[in-house]
Amino acid sequence: MSLVALQGGAGDVVLRSAQDVEDFEQEIVDEYMLAMAASGLSDGHVRGTRATVIEFARSLPGPLWEATFVDADRFLAEQRRLGHAVSTRAGKAGTLAMFYEFVISRYQGQIHRLTGVVVEQPIDEFNRQSGASLGRVRVPPSDAQVEELFNSWRGSVIEARKYLPAARDYFAASLWRRLGLRITESVMLDIRDWRPDLGGFGKLHVRFGKGSRGRGFTPRLIPSINGTDQLIAWWLAGVRTGETR
Repeated sequence: MSLVALQGGAGDVVLRSAQDVEDFEQEIVDEYMLAMAASGLSDGHVRGTRATVIEFARSLPGPLWEATFVDADRFLAEQRRLGHAVSTRAGKAGTLAMFYEFVISRYQGQIHRLTGVVVEQPIDEFNRQSGASLGRVRVPPSDAQVEELFNSWRGSVIEARKYLPAARDYFAASLWRRLGLRITESVMLDIRDWRPDLGGFGKLHVRFGKGSRGRGFTPRLIPSINGTDQLIAWWLAGVRTGETR
């Protein structure tokens, strides 16, 4: 390895050999542990962090500052192959992400001057573990399953001990399902917001629609798609007037 030196005084680092590289790498790890202790983290947490960083370092073909997302992918995949729990893998990924934030913040310039390497964050949005949800794909119910649920729900409304609250809950949930209304928007609806005279099947005037970025309410007119006109007719004529149970 050719001689590389930093200018600037007694604290200059010179990398003449592989041992010098290893010592500098160890210095960075030690400084991170010191910073963690200074921030008030427990000795046990510091020891666990150190173990994870060292484990990752030993999996690399070069020094820590040369690690890339490919190295992180390989390391995390190996953790899974070894049978480590989801929470363990997520914890190690988070630990490494924080370590590299420290390296980039405090050592980026020095490492670049010494080695010409620009340190990158190897834990990115694609390989970052997500805790207990990792590996669990949420599959939404099919249209047939949703239809079966609401048909069964509507049938149970008639037998409910308190008919009006049961019918109200079913009506509100049906609006969310058919029109994508939010809970707050549904609560603020009034009978005058139903406009059967607009469009082919009528429209619902959402006067208190959610605005973007805290800009207040944004009203909008929503076409009564997915049979919403029939649902509203049932609510107004059957439930509110008490004619149908």
